[in-house]
Amino acid sequence: MSDAYNLYRPKVQSASFVFSSPHSGRDYASTFKGQSRLNALALRSSEDAFVDLLFADAPAHGAPLLAASAPRAYLDLNRAQDELDPALIENVPRSPHNPRILAGLGVVPRVVSAGRHIYSGRITRADADDRLERYWQPYHQQLRSLMRETTKTFGEAVLIDCHSMPHDAIEGHSRINGPLPDVVLGDRFGASAGNSVVKMIEAAFVDAGLRVARNAPFAGAYIAQAYGRPSRGQHVVQVEIDRRLYLDEARVEPRPDFAEFQRLISGVISRITGAAEDIPMAAE
Repeated sequence: MSDAYNLYRPKVQSASFVFSSPHSGRDYASTFKGQSRLNALALRSSEDAFVDLLFADAPAHGAPLLAASAPRAYLDLNRAQDELDPALIENVPRSPHNPRILAGLGVVPRVVSAGRHIYSGRITRADADDRLERYWQPYHQQLRSLMRETTKTFGEAVLIDCHSMPHDAIEGHSRINGPLPDVVLGDRFGASAGNSVVKMIEAAFVDAGLRVARNAPFAGAYIAQAYGRPSRGQHVVQVEIDRRLYLDEARVEPRPDFAEFQRLISGVISRITGAAEDIPMAAE
């Protein structure tokens, strides 16, 4: 294991899938909490809390699971390492227009949910570089290695990028009077995964009784963009699950029926990994 992540491998990898949970880290160092103006609960509001536990059965179904240890409020692994925010980090030049950085959601976030500022002032460039070296680089080195190993073994690889979404975010983007999705699959509008792959994953969630939407309001960010190469047999599908289905969002605690929903997700994983061998995953 590494300080940057936990890697759970199956005894034998039997499926061309890799599961990654970059935003479920919950190791809040005392030094970080001391830097922040926010209390512990507010800091956790941007965390994809317990998503790593929802997908914990992936190794039992023949696929590795990579889970971050550092919290998203400290470092966002779903951003490029050069997405540095000059409004937060000293000695960072202003870059071309980047809406994520402008919103305070660079690789070192300036804000958590509802635009609440994490810090009272700015942090040093050395602090930001240290976070990248200790957490970002090891996580992505391991993720690249898993994708290479899987592609070499199976001729293709599918990365399931596991996330959760605040219920308010879905309500804010829903169609008037339309049913809210329980799950949003992001493939960057076809750029990060072949359609047959996405259809198979969508069917697994639908068959489990969940409503599924694609690419709205979340189409995929850095990980989908950087690792999704369908023409080379490397696919990335971002999975966003409504937090209200398994989490008390106000307290950031699992709901009493968490184990039941976890079993449902385990069934989805089983369906996905078992169905993969029957799905053509080459470029379409």
